[in-house]
Amino acid sequence: MKVVKFGGSSLASGEQLEKVFNIVVSDPDRKVVVVSAPGKRYPDDIKVTDLLIACAEHVLDTGDGGEYFDAVIQRYTAIANELEISNEIIEVITDSLRSLLADRSKSHDHFIESVKASGEDNNAKLVAAYFQSRGVDAHYINPKEAGLLVSDEPGHAQVLPETYDNLYELRKKSGIIVFPGFFGYSKKGDIVTFSRSGSDITGSILANGVKAEVYENFTDVDAVCSVNPGIVKNPKEIRELTYREMRELSYAGFSVFHDEALMPAFHAGIPVHVRNTNNPDAQGTKIVNKRTNQNGPVVGIASDKGFCSIYVRKYLMNREIGFGRKLLQILEEFNLSYEHLPSGIDDISIILRQDQMNLAFEKEMLKRIENELGAEEVKIQHDLSLIMVVGEGMRCNVGTMARAAKTLADIGVNIEMINQGSSEVSMMFAVKEADEKKAVQALYDEFFVGVPVKS
Repeated sequence: MKVVKFGGSSLASGEQLEKVFNIVVSDPDRKVVVVSAPGKRYPDDIKVTDLLIACAEHVLDTGDGGEYFDAVIQRYTAIANELEISNEIIEVITDSLRSLLADRSKSHDHFIESVKASGEDNNAKLVAAYFQSRGVDAHYINPKEAGLLVSDEPGHAQVLPETYDNLYELRKKSGIIVFPGFFGYSKKGDIVTFSRSGSDITGSILANGVKAEVYENFTDVDAVCSVNPGIVKNPKEIRELTYREMRELSYAGFSVFHDEALMPAFHAGIPVHVRNTNNPDAQGTKIVNKRTNQNGPVVGIASDKGFCSIYVRKYLMNREIGFGRKLLQILEEFNLSYEHLPSGIDDISIILRQDQMNLAFEKEMLKRIENELGAEEVKIQHDLSLIMVVGEGMRCNVGTMARAAKTLADIGVNIEMINQGSSEVSMMFAVKEADEKKAVQALYDEFFVGVPVKS
């Protein structure tokens, strides 16, 4: 059995949905299909999920869905008309959305949750109806019926352990199961959504639950690239990488997956295969527990901007019991989370996302660190980018750090900070935002140009 997930761009139009149908029926092992809400049809288009959020907020403000309601229904209608599906499914979708908008008994957060999750839910109904119209035994399954239980944390739901036993029962159902992504149900019966890329999370959970052979994730790229194509032209594709490598790359800016999306599949040891809906014959990228494909020490380079660094210096800091705890407690009291914490014997740096900061409390926080910890120097540096060089091969390869540092020195980029994880799967360089693209290009040239790709 295979679980296969399709993103919003793969379901944005009737033409795209026809491709999805052909992909699913071409392999009899594809029994569970997880769908997103319809995405953008063209660059300036609006995703159905965004329309639904605007619709929910408009209802709360005015009591009426207005033009947003009409726009959502029109999107589904356009797909149904293009595929010549009976108008009955549009009536079902319209009634369902009207019912959700009319139910004002929920809290503000749960009302928004139920409305925005309807994008996936109604699209699953539409996809199942289309499959049925083509003579295929297909069934829409609601997450509540399947027992997909989650924590009651709107926008940040976590799957509950009993879910996996519940989902295993899906193996007994006949035909193809069409399942909406992005949300589950709390034990109280409320709809609660996952974080961004929530449909990827649903697919991963289902793959774990039904003990799938593989989790296929169809998107709009042929494979995961070794670096951001917006920075490096025509970068090499990654044929195989490990979960740890993918998580590091996702955290550091890769947009293929949210860095938490694959964990359910990872825990079950289920490989993930990233493929292209528009080019299903492309080789794609496999994400596995352990890879055999070795193309050198580095598998990918990711970068992200918008960071700042708080530097603290105090003589004999390393001998002062509780110094780190006190420092982090001050950050906690300002509701700040940190990303990295490299330190020496007399100094420590804290890297955090600077959009958490504002000038009003920034000065107060720095003053508290100086006064309460008796620091000799406290300063903040803004507008940093983090570049992550990732690869399992670095653990047994001498000189990777030296190569990277020399490369950046040769192009005149100053390294503001270096941090290497204890697993030695990744190393992080902090540079000024203005140097990010130049640095990424140089590192790519060093580790990938002239290196043959193994199939």
